[in-house]
Amino acid sequence: MRRVLNIGSINIDYVYDVRHFVRPGETLSATALNIFPGGKGLNQSIALARAGASVFHAGRTGGDGRGMAELMERAGVNVDRVDSSGTNTGHAIIQVDGKGENCILLFGGANRELDRAYIDRAFSGFGKGDFLVLQNEVNEIAYMMESAAARGLYLVFNPAPFSPEVARYPLDRVDCFVLNEIEGNGLSGKDKPEEILNEMRSRFPRASVVLTLGGDGALYKDANEVLGHGVYEVKVVDTTAAGDTFLGYFIASLAADKPIAEALRLASIASSLAVSRKGASSSIPTLSEVLSAGLQPVSLR
Repeated sequence: MRRVLNIGSINIDYVYDVRHFVRPGETLSATALNIFPGGKGLNQSIALARAGASVFHAGRTGGDGRGMAELMERAGVNVDRVDSSGTNTGHAIIQVDGKGENCILLFGGANRELDRAYIDRAFSGFGKGDFLVLQNEVNEIAYMMESAAARGLYLVFNPAPFSPEVARYPLDRVDCFVLNEIEGNGLSGKDKPEEILNEMRSRFPRASVVLTLGGDGALYKDANEVLGHGVYEVKVVDTTAAGDTFLGYFIASLAADKPIAEALRLASIASSLAVSRKGASSSIPTLSEVLSAGLQPVSLR
Protein backbone atom coordinates (compact mmCIF):
# COMPACT_ATOMS: atom_id res chain seq x y z
CA MET A 1 0.00 0.00 0.00
CA ARG A 2 1.55 3.26 -1.16
CA ARG A 3 0.94 6.46 0.82
CA VAL A 4 -1.33 9.30 -0.36
CA LEU A 5 -0.74 12.98 0.41
CA ASN A 6 -3.82 15.13 -0.18
CA ILE A 7 -3.23 18.88 -0.08
CA GLY A 8 -6.79 20.08 -0.22
CA SER A 9 -9.67 22.17 0.98
CA ILE A 10 -11.43 21.96 4.33
CA ASN A 11 -14.90 23.54 4.40
CA ILE A 12 -18.00 23.89 6.48
CA ASP A 13 -21.05 23.07 4.33
CA TYR A 14 -24.40 24.78 4.88
CA VAL A 15 -26.90 22.56 3.06
CA TYR A 16 -30.38 23.91 2.32
CA ASP A 17 -33.23 21.69 1.11
CA VAL A 18 -35.23 23.60 -1.52
CA ARG A 19 -38.10 22.88 -3.91
CA HIS A 20 -35.98 24.17 -6.78
CA PHE A 21 -32.75 26.13 -7.16
CA VAL A 22 -33.10 29.84 -6.47
CA ARG A 23 -33.67 31.86 -9.63
CA PRO A 24 -32.36 35.41 -10.27
CA GLY A 25 -34.39 37.90 -8.25
CA GLU A 26 -36.25 35.19 -6.33
CA THR A 27 -36.56 34.81 -2.56
CA LEU A 28 -37.14 31.17 -1.69
CA SER A 29 -37.80 29.56 1.68
CA ALA A 30 -35.69 26.48 2.42
CA THR A 31 -37.47 23.51 3.98
CA ALA A 32 -34.44 22.45 6.03
CA LEU A 33 -30.87 23.43 6.93
CA ASN A 34 -28.11 20.99 7.80
CA ILE A 35 -24.49 21.87 8.61
CA PHE A 36 -21.83 19.36 7.60
CA PRO A 37 -18.05 19.20 7.34
CA GLY A 38 -17.01 19.37 3.70
CA GLY A 39 -14.62 20.64 1.07
CA LYS A 40 -13.40 18.48 -1.78
CA GLY A 41 -10.09 17.92 -0.02
CA LEU A 42 -11.64 16.80 3.27
CA ASN A 43 -14.22 14.64 1.49
CA GLN A 44 -11.59 12.94 -0.65
CA SER A 45 -9.27 12.30 2.30
CA ILE A 46 -12.11 10.68 4.25
CA ALA A 47 -13.08 8.61 1.20
CA LEU A 48 -9.45 7.52 0.78
CA ALA A 49 -9.23 6.54 4.44
CA ARG A 50 -12.55 4.68 4.46
CA ALA A 51 -11.41 2.84 1.33
CA GLY A 52 -8.34 1.63 3.21
CA ALA A 53 -5.64 4.02 1.97
CA SER A 54 -2.80 5.39 4.10
CA VAL A 55 -3.73 9.07 3.63
CA PHE A 56 -2.17 12.27 4.99
CA HIS A 57 -4.10 15.53 4.71
CA ALA A 58 -2.53 18.98 4.44
CA GLY A 59 -4.57 22.18 4.44
CA ARG A 60 -5.67 25.12 6.55
CA THR A 61 -8.71 26.04 8.62
CA GLY A 62 -9.74 29.11 10.60
CA GLY A 63 -10.64 29.19 14.27
CA ASP A 64 -14.20 28.21 13.37
CA GLY A 65 -13.03 24.93 11.83
CA ARG A 66 -10.98 23.31 14.58
CA GLY A 67 -13.24 20.27 14.67
CA MET A 68 -12.59 19.45 11.01
CA ALA A 69 -9.16 17.95 11.69
CA GLU A 70 -10.60 15.87 14.53
CA LEU A 71 -13.29 14.56 12.20
CA MET A 72 -10.72 13.48 9.61
CA GLU A 73 -8.56 11.88 12.29
CA ARG A 74 -11.53 9.81 13.53
CA ALA A 75 -12.01 8.60 9.95
CA GLY A 76 -8.40 7.37 9.84
CA VAL A 77 -6.70 10.35 8.14
CA ASN A 78 -3.29 11.54 9.38
CA VAL A 79 -3.81 15.25 10.15
CA ASP A 80 -0.36 16.19 11.47
CA ARG A 81 0.04 18.56 8.50
CA VAL A 82 -3.26 20.42 8.98
CA ASP A 83 -2.56 24.05 9.97
CA SER A 84 -4.64 26.97 11.25
CA SER A 85 -5.10 30.48 9.88
CA GLY A 86 -6.49 33.79 11.10
CA THR A 87 -9.00 33.75 8.24
CA ASN A 88 -12.38 32.04 8.44
CA THR A 89 -12.57 28.42 7.40
CA GLY A 90 -13.70 27.94 3.83
CA HIS A 91 -17.39 27.29 3.49
CA ALA A 92 -20.03 26.34 0.95
CA ILE A 93 -23.70 27.20 0.61
CA ILE A 94 -25.36 24.20 -1.02
CA GLN A 95 -28.90 23.96 -2.38
CA VAL A 96 -30.33 20.44 -2.73
CA ASP A 97 -33.57 20.11 -4.71
CA GLY A 98 -36.27 17.46 -4.60
CA LYS A 99 -34.41 15.29 -7.11
CA GLY A 100 -31.24 15.23 -5.01
CA GLU A 101 -29.33 17.49 -7.41
CA ASN A 102 -27.22 20.28 -5.96
CA CYS A 103 -25.72 23.67 -6.74
CA ILE A 104 -22.92 25.16 -4.67
CA LEU A 105 -21.62 28.63 -3.78
CA LEU A 106 -18.06 28.40 -2.46
CA PHE A 107 -15.97 30.75 -0.27
CA GLY A 108 -12.27 29.80 -0.16
CA GLY A 109 -11.25 31.39 3.17
CA ALA A 110 -8.24 29.70 4.77
CA ASN A 111 -8.03 27.25 1.86
CA ARG A 112 -6.60 30.07 -0.26
CA GLU A 113 -3.80 30.94 2.19
CA LEU A 114 -1.29 28.16 1.54
CA ASP A 115 2.21 29.60 1.21
CA ARG A 116 5.20 27.83 -0.34
CA ALA A 117 7.03 27.35 2.95
CA TYR A 118 3.99 25.53 4.33
CA ILE A 119 3.65 23.46 1.15
CA ASP A 120 7.30 22.42 1.34
CA ARG A 121 6.73 21.25 4.92
CA ALA A 122 3.66 19.30 3.80
CA PHE A 123 5.75 17.44 1.21
CA SER A 124 8.38 16.49 3.78
CA GLY A 125 8.87 12.73 3.95
CA PHE A 126 7.10 11.96 0.67
CA GLY A 127 8.88 10.79 -2.45
CA LYS A 128 8.95 8.45 -5.41
CA GLY A 129 6.07 5.97 -5.43
CA ASP A 130 3.82 8.04 -3.18
CA PHE A 131 0.66 9.73 -4.47
CA LEU A 132 -0.30 13.41 -4.41
CA VAL A 133 -3.98 14.33 -4.80
CA LEU A 134 -4.93 17.90 -5.73
CA GLN A 135 -8.21 19.69 -6.42
CA ASN A 136 -8.82 23.30 -7.49
CA GLU A 137 -10.11 24.66 -4.16
CA VAL A 138 -6.71 25.74 -2.80
CA ASN A 139 -4.04 28.12 -4.10
CA GLU A 140 -0.49 27.43 -5.38
CA ILE A 141 -1.62 24.47 -7.50
CA ALA A 142 1.06 25.04 -10.14
CA TYR A 143 3.81 25.10 -7.50
CA MET A 144 2.53 21.87 -5.97
CA MET A 145 2.41 20.17 -9.38
CA GLU A 146 6.03 21.10 -10.09
CA SER A 147 7.05 20.03 -6.58
CA ALA A 148 5.34 16.65 -7.03
CA ALA A 149 7.15 16.06 -10.32
CA ALA A 150 10.51 17.02 -8.79
CA ARG A 151 9.99 14.50 -5.99
CA GLY A 152 8.71 11.70 -8.22
CA LEU A 153 5.20 11.57 -6.77
CA TYR A 154 2.31 10.14 -8.78
CA LEU A 155 0.10 13.19 -9.32
CA VAL A 156 -3.70 12.89 -9.38
CA PHE A 157 -5.58 16.05 -10.34
CA ASN A 158 -9.29 16.71 -9.97
CA PRO A 159 -9.82 20.09 -11.74
CA ALA A 160 -12.86 21.01 -9.68
CA PRO A 161 -14.31 23.52 -9.44
CA PHE A 162 -13.24 24.29 -13.00
CA SER A 163 -11.96 27.77 -13.77
CA PRO A 164 -9.99 29.32 -16.68
CA GLU A 165 -6.79 29.30 -14.62
CA VAL A 166 -6.76 25.48 -14.72
CA ALA A 167 -5.55 25.59 -18.34
CA ARG A 168 -2.50 27.58 -17.21
CA TYR A 169 -1.32 24.96 -14.72
CA PRO A 170 1.57 22.65 -15.74
CA LEU A 171 -0.87 19.88 -16.62
CA ASP A 172 1.83 17.89 -18.40
CA ARG A 173 2.95 16.92 -14.87
CA VAL A 174 -0.33 15.13 -14.14
CA ASP A 175 -0.31 11.31 -14.09
CA CYS A 176 -4.05 10.81 -13.66
CA PHE A 177 -6.97 13.16 -14.31
CA VAL A 178 -10.25 12.46 -12.51
CA LEU A 179 -12.95 14.77 -13.86
CA ASN A 180 -16.61 15.05 -14.79
CA GLU A 181 -18.13 16.12 -18.10
CA ILE A 182 -18.13 19.85 -17.23
CA GLU A 183 -14.45 19.79 -16.29
CA GLY A 184 -13.67 17.53 -19.24
CA ASN A 185 -15.32 19.99 -21.61
CA GLY A 186 -13.41 22.86 -20.04
CA LEU A 187 -10.05 21.17 -20.61
CA SER A 188 -10.74 19.49 -23.95
CA GLY A 189 -13.30 21.71 -25.67
CA LYS A 190 -15.31 18.56 -26.47
CA ASP A 191 -18.83 17.60 -25.41
CA LYS A 192 -19.24 13.88 -25.97
CA PRO A 193 -17.60 11.55 -23.42
CA GLU A 194 -15.57 9.57 -25.97
CA GLU A 195 -14.36 12.80 -27.60
CA ILE A 196 -13.36 14.22 -24.21
CA LEU A 197 -11.34 11.08 -23.44
CA ASN A 198 -9.63 11.10 -26.83
CA GLU A 199 -8.78 14.80 -26.70
CA MET A 200 -7.46 14.58 -23.14
CA ARG A 201 -5.24 11.65 -24.08
CA SER A 202 -4.04 13.53 -27.16
CA ARG A 203 -3.13 16.62 -25.16
CA PHE A 204 -1.70 14.76 -22.16
CA PRO A 205 -0.38 11.44 -23.52
CA ARG A 206 1.44 10.45 -20.32
CA ALA A 207 -1.71 10.69 -18.22
CA SER A 208 -4.61 8.31 -17.65
CA VAL A 209 -8.08 9.86 -17.66
CA VAL A 210 -11.10 8.95 -15.54
CA LEU A 211 -14.32 10.60 -16.71
CA THR A 212 -17.30 10.40 -14.37
CA LEU A 213 -20.74 10.62 -16.00
CA GLY A 214 -23.14 10.86 -13.07
CA GLY A 215 -25.97 8.39 -13.54
CA ASP A 216 -24.27 7.02 -16.66
CA GLY A 217 -21.27 5.64 -14.80
CA ALA A 218 -17.62 6.31 -15.59
CA LEU A 219 -15.09 5.80 -18.37
CA TYR A 220 -11.33 5.25 -18.13
CA LYS A 221 -8.62 5.55 -20.78
CA ASP A 222 -4.85 5.24 -20.76
CA ALA A 223 -2.24 4.29 -23.35
CA ASN A 224 -3.27 0.62 -23.28
CA GLU A 225 -6.97 0.27 -22.52
CA VAL A 226 -10.41 1.83 -22.43
CA LEU A 227 -12.82 0.68 -19.73
CA GLY A 228 -16.27 1.65 -18.54
CA HIS A 229 -18.44 0.94 -15.55
CA GLY A 230 -22.06 1.71 -14.71
CA VAL A 231 -23.68 2.86 -11.50
CA TYR A 232 -25.85 0.86 -9.13
CA GLU A 233 -29.55 1.03 -8.34
CA VAL A 234 -30.23 3.31 -5.37
CA LYS A 235 -32.67 6.08 -4.47
CA VAL A 236 -30.82 9.35 -5.08
CA VAL A 237 -31.06 11.63 -2.03
CA ASP A 238 -28.04 13.98 -2.31
CA THR A 239 -25.28 13.96 -4.94
CA THR A 240 -22.97 16.37 -3.06
CA ALA A 241 -20.01 14.03 -2.39
CA ALA A 242 -20.49 11.49 -5.17
CA GLY A 243 -17.46 12.58 -7.20
CA ASP A 244 -15.22 12.86 -4.14
CA THR A 245 -16.26 9.39 -2.99
CA PHE A 246 -15.54 7.97 -6.43
CA LEU A 247 -12.08 9.56 -6.54
CA GLY A 248 -11.17 8.40 -3.04
CA TYR A 249 -12.08 4.79 -3.71
CA PHE A 250 -10.51 4.76 -7.17
CA ILE A 251 -7.17 6.19 -5.98
CA ALA A 252 -7.12 4.02 -2.85
CA SER A 253 -7.49 1.02 -5.16
CA LEU A 254 -4.58 2.20 -7.32
CA ALA A 255 -2.44 2.73 -4.21
CA ALA A 256 -3.19 -0.88 -3.28
CA ASP A 257 -2.16 -2.03 -6.80
CA LYS A 258 -5.64 -3.30 -7.68
CA PRO A 259 -6.57 -3.68 -11.39
CA ILE A 260 -8.27 -0.70 -13.02
CA ALA A 261 -11.49 -2.66 -13.57
CA GLU A 262 -11.71 -3.44 -9.85
CA ALA A 263 -10.91 0.17 -8.96
CA LEU A 264 -13.80 1.32 -11.16
CA ARG A 265 -16.14 -1.26 -9.63
CA LEU A 266 -15.39 -0.32 -6.02
CA ALA A 267 -15.52 3.42 -6.77
CA SER A 268 -18.86 3.01 -8.55
CA ILE A 269 -20.44 1.08 -5.68
CA ALA A 270 -19.11 3.59 -3.13
CA SER A 271 -20.38 6.64 -5.03
CA SER A 272 -23.77 4.98 -5.55
CA LEU A 273 -24.05 4.43 -1.81
CA ALA A 274 -23.00 8.04 -1.17
CA VAL A 275 -25.80 9.55 -3.27
CA SER A 276 -28.36 7.54 -1.29
CA ARG A 277 -27.43 9.48 1.87
CA LYS A 278 -27.56 13.12 2.96
CA GLY A 279 -24.46 15.22 3.49
CA ALA A 280 -20.94 15.27 2.11
CA SER A 281 -18.33 13.46 4.20
CA SER A 282 -21.08 11.90 6.32
CA SER A 283 -22.43 10.10 3.24
CA ILE A 284 -19.16 8.34 2.35
CA PRO A 285 -19.38 4.58 3.00
CA THR A 286 -16.77 2.38 4.63
CA LEU A 287 -15.03 -0.36 2.68
CA SER A 288 -16.98 -3.03 4.56
CA GLU A 289 -20.24 -1.35 3.49
CA VAL A 290 -19.06 -1.28 -0.11
CA LEU A 291 -18.02 -4.93 -0.11
CA SER A 292 -21.30 -6.08 1.42
CA ALA A 293 -23.65 -3.68 -0.41
CA GLY A 294 -25.26 -6.21 -2.76
CA LEU A 295 -26.49 -3.46 -5.12
CA GLN A 296 -27.96 -4.17 -8.55
CA PRO A 297 -26.06 -2.61 -11.48
CA VAL A 298 -27.67 -0.13 -13.88
CA SER A 299 -26.65 -0.42 -17.55
CA LEU A 300 -23.82 1.83 -18.77
CA ARG A 301 -24.46 4.60 -21.30
